[in-house]
Amino acid sequence: MITKSEFHEHAAALLRFCEYPAVQYKVLFQFLDTPYEDTSLSALRKAFLESDIVEEMYQTQDINGGWGKLRSKDYSVKAKIPTSGVGIERCLYIGLTIEDRDILFMAGEYLQDILLGRSKEGVFEKNERAIPWQKAIVCNLLEAITPGSPLCDETYYQWLYIANRAYEDGEYSYEKDKAAQHEIFLTRENRLVPMQSDLLLKRRWEISDALEAAMLRHLGGHANENGYFWEKTPDKLPDSFVFRQTRRWFETFHYINRFRGSKMYLENAVEWLLENAREDGLWDWGPQVKDPWGYFKYFSCNRHYSHNRVVDCTIEVLSFLKQYMENNFKL
Repeated sequence: MITKSEFHEHAAALLRFCEYPAVQYKVLFQFLDTPYEDTSLSALRKAFLESDIVEEMYQTQDINGGWGKLRSKDYSVKAKIPTSGVGIERCLYIGLTIEDRDILFMAGEYLQDILLGRSKEGVFEKNERAIPWQKAIVCNLLEAITPGSPLCDETYYQWLYIANRAYEDGEYSYEKDKAAQHEIFLTRENRLVPMQSDLLLKRRWEISDALEAAMLRHLGGHANENGYFWEKTPDKLPDSFVFRQTRRWFETFHYINRFRGSKMYLENAVEWLLENAREDGLWDWGPQVKDPWGYFKYFSCNRHYSHNRVVDCTIEVLSFLKQYMENNFKL
């Protein structure tokens, strides 16, 4: 179990370790819940908004508000940010809000244009499953920028109806999921659009505790037992944190950690993380990691120093622990 004071000690250790404005801002704003108007955060904001990682997002954003195609990478363009979806997720991860510069404001306009059919990008393919699937993806990103967007109401309530049907007996039913999707989307295939649990959780107040618990047992339980993309699972972790697979396990951790009650599957993983913190309270992927930054989980444009590797690793661990605490304890 991790306590609030223990979490704050690790966050404070990162503040002492790295004075880079973007890191300091992330810790204060998203880990320590410093109010946006607080003087300590306001004093940092100018330096944060002029930092290299924010400037990178500004300079690479196109005139439509995106970073190329929504999901499919355009390999003819050597872009630092491969897709608009990745670009938006990165902006949110580093701590930008719609109030900061105009990056997320423009990204929101880009997503709205897609939903309203004004975008020049051919997003909605002809495959009958692709249209509802991609609308849900667009709405999931838009809800992260502007929660409760009216443009997402129809898509959200469609998926809420489908989820309630699919889990109405307290466990997942493929047949009921299929019947609901055929009813709502007028599809005919046996292959279904994946359940849009991320979108449903964007308006958590709309879903019942019973529905969320059923989704956790089905989706989280499956990920815990079989892994999410990777063959290793949270219940089969090595003694050492510095291991070639460590970075990959976070896909499973984050996947389960979306739900309230995730302690059911992640308690051992949390203990493992706490036991493997360094003496200074930070975490390090270790030199075996070839690409700890992924597409967007890094906090400097310079990728050549172990200092950055420690910062990036610690921020991802703290991001996971913060959500874990929010979903399992009253803070």
